[in-house]
Amino acid sequence: MSTTPVESPAAAPSQSRRQIYIVMSGLMIGMLLAMLDNMVVGTAMPTIVGELGGLAHLSWVVTAYTLATAAATPIWGKLGDIYGRKGMFMAAVVLFLIGSALAGMAHSMTQLIAFRGVQGLGAGGLMVGAMAIIGDLVPPRERGRYQGLMAAVMPLAFIGGPLLGGLVTDHLSWRWAFYINLPLGALALVVTGLTMHLPKRPRGTSRIDYIGAVLLTTGIVCLSLMTSWGGTEYAWSSATVIGLGAGAAVSLTLFVLWELRTDSPILPMNLFRSRNFTLASVLGFLVGFAMFGAVTFLPQFQQLVQGASATNSGLLLLPLMMGMLVTTMVVGQLVTRTGRYRVYPILGGVAMTAGMLLLAQLTVGSTRLTTGLFMLVLGAGLGFLMQNTMLITQNSVEMKDMGAASGAATLFRTIGGSLGVSILGAVYSDRLTSGLTDRLGEQAGRSLSGSGGQLTPALLKQMPADVRDAVEQAVASGVHNVFLWASAFTLLAIVAAWFIRETPLRGAPGDQPAPKDREIAEPAAV
Repeated sequence: MSTTPVESPAAAPSQSRRQIYIVMSGLMIGMLLAMLDNMVVGTAMPTIVGELGGLAHLSWVVTAYTLATAAATPIWGKLGDIYGRKGMFMAAVVLFLIGSALAGMAHSMTQLIAFRGVQGLGAGGLMVGAMAIIGDLVPPRERGRYQGLMAAVMPLAFIGGPLLGGLVTDHLSWRWAFYINLPLGALALVVTGLTMHLPKRPRGTSRIDYIGAVLLTTGIVCLSLMTSWGGTEYAWSSATVIGLGAGAAVSLTLFVLWELRTDSPILPMNLFRSRNFTLASVLGFLVGFAMFGAVTFLPQFQQLVQGASATNSGLLLLPLMMGMLVTTMVVGQLVTRTGRYRVYPILGGVAMTAGMLLLAQLTVGSTRLTTGLFMLVLGAGLGFLMQNTMLITQNSVEMKDMGAASGAATLFRTIGGSLGVSILGAVYSDRLTSGLTDRLGEQAGRSLSGSGGQLTPALLKQMPADVRDAVEQAVASGVHNVFLWASAFTLLAIVAAWFIRETPLRGAPGDQPAPKDREIAEPAAV
């Protein structure tokens, strides 16, 4: 059977491992900026609201950032394919720093929301830019050597972010929650500008797909607002939420139809002809769903049931992050050594589902040690999947589509996280309210469940014993249902991973360029 080879990365300039590590340090700083920002700002938000006012608009400080990031991600990926990844990555850093400086100087909540949107536009190019550049610099077969460095960024952000946010807010000013990005971003620009040497590629005649960008942005905004507002700001059956859902469906349908006919699509639909690319996109969505769901609801259990301090919320997730980090590093080395990767997404799906089912068994009497061990299992599952989904994605496309493919993978993971928090949040809220009303009565139960963020561990300690017991039981029941529902979704990851084909990874010594996976007749055995 004839095959059409994917472009080989042989044209990439030869660089030593030390040179690659230096270049990647600049990329990792950029990724850290995107991940760290929300964690730092989250700790500073009570102080920000106290000074600027506008409590009713608090959620928009986060929503504006995430919406702009999601909408900009695939656009940055395509711009990198057309104009060069190094320049676009540096432009994203500059835009992010401009938004950070403006946010630090904001004098009203309206200004802060607008400038957070500017930050989000830049952040959309940081993650996808870094991933696409790594795809240019390091062939898939060799990428396992460097996966530990990439994986270390996430625990550093989740653990260091809240601590750093509290430190600068208490000892400097909440404005430094944004200004702290400036020296980090400047360092990323210097390292990237001086050390990054990417392969030269012809610019070609591609144009920016403005119509596709508008349709995709509209669809993402409608979908994100629907999942963010549904069940919180508005009822799921309200005209607003239904209208947003209809707007998302229409916009995304028109986007797909337009991408099929335009000459320069922002997200080439032919990428989805690759079985591995499509399955990796599904896996990325499910990883985002599981990861953000766990990160959102585990602190609720640990603070309200186990009495942990909110200040140490980042440290509470350390077992999850360490499981992810260690597994990623080990799997990366094994992939580099053997060139085989199909088994790891399957193991990841199994471990992720097992972790969800274990966390669903948490009760009021569960210890922190037990919770930590269960999180370790979930983290290991995420570690099997996190970097391997991007590796499979990038190994399934031609080099000219690396940016668009990386942008799509990042986008699906972001949307998965957004939907995960929204859907599991609705499950948690419903079960929490039901549990409280069953134990305390309709009026008292709904009053407590509606207190939301005001239901703190400190406030809980001041309540009568019977009320404390009712709250702890209701929270444990809500978390049980969250992880039980999440396990039903993660089961799909096992199914998706099973159908991935073991195609050769580009870049192995002596290997020929990898054929497109859809043209290989038989998948390799696990």
